Amino acid sequence: MLHVDLGELAGGTLQEKFDREITRVIENMQDPNTPFSEKRSITINISFQQTELRDDAKVEISVKSKLASVISAKTNFVMGKDLKTGDVHVREYGKQIPGQMSFSDMQEPEEKATDRPKIASMPRQLKAGTQ
Repeated sequence: MLHVDLGELAGGTLQEKFDREITRVIENMQDPNTPFSEKRSITINISFQQTELRDDAKVEISVKSKLASVISAKTNFVMGKDLKTGDVHVREYGKQIPGQMSFSDMQEPEEKATDRPKIASMPRQLKAGTQ
């Protein structure tokens, strides 16, 4: 039986191609923007084409990977038409209901100026009878 060292085939090209594709697969598996459940694969294809005299063959080596697709991003738009001008207004909104206020929309009330200094830290209280 013939033994072929795949690491040495085509001057190590097969190994280099495989190393590149396995790196791509692992990076794709670690990408949080891809679905975890999709299978990834690496296909090594070695094709042979011989001459009519059967004394020579051309060998083509290819390594391909199938990666998981990127998860699509989703958003929402609210749309309305200005009846006076005919302009269409579009605004993106996230998880909120259109027109609903969020806490980030609220402004902090301005503090009144006081004569008392603000306390930055409170020292710990001592228990009675201890020094």
